[in-house]
Amino acid sequence: MNTLEKDKIRQAVRKTYADVATGVTDSCESGCGCDTVNLSAGDMSVNLGYTKDDVSGVPDGANMGLGCGNPQAIASLKAGETVLDLGSGGGFDCFLASRAVGDTGQVIGVDMTPEMISKARHNAVKADVNNVEFRLGEIEYLPLADHAVDVIISNCVINLSLDKTRTYQEAFRVLRKGGRLAISDVVITVPLPDSMLNDLKHYSACVSGAISVDEIRSILEEAGFTDIRIQSKDESRDFIREWIPGSKIEDYVLSATIEAIKP
Repeated sequence: MNTLEKDKIRQAVRKTYADVATGVTDSCESGCGCDTVNLSAGDMSVNLGYTKDDVSGVPDGANMGLGCGNPQAIASLKAGETVLDLGSGGGFDCFLASRAVGDTGQVIGVDMTPEMISKARHNAVKADVNNVEFRLGEIEYLPLADHAVDVIISNCVINLSLDKTRTYQEAFRVLRKGGRLAISDVVITVPLPDSMLNDLKHYSACVSGAISVDEIRSILEEAGFTDIRIQSKDESRDFIREWIPGSKIEDYVLSATIEAIKP
């Protein structure tokens, strides 16, 4: 894939989520994490493994029903930790993490979409949350110093990266020794047909950019991570099929949890 093709995909993804952030479209029209259109964003999140308390405990507008799992469930966040959310969107997972790490902790959300950053910052001010900040940037080039965070979370975003090797290398760089990954993402189970690989809508919907469990494991090992645990979720077919109804994408991709440690 040449530079122009990569930039075309990057711009399409950015526009997709800018439109979601500004209300031009909703997540069920183009983005990752759509469940049946009759469900609210909160109901979608409960289907992904969040609790009703999680959904009700964040600022209005922070949860847009985007995602393919619940990284909070595997993050085991502790008071005082510094957490980084890759692709933070409206701030849903950041605000949940802020409660877990408390006033002595810090949460940093990074997103490449200016509209999402503006929305998340507005949500933080509205809810008077002081231990969260949002930074504009690409996850392949994180705007953080070396050894800056204890935990990295992400929900259905790394599949959108055009350079997953660099993304995980950057994750390794900014983690402190003993730091950990707690990620929900999409993995392919069988090779995607060309019709899906070449469809920008499928890329923005977290399908075309997904890679296999074996590929992710290899990238993590090369980056230096240890204690790698990747578990795909067969039950995720139930909500994935609604991302692009009628496309049979549930035959090709599954949601998975990805955990690893920086030694």
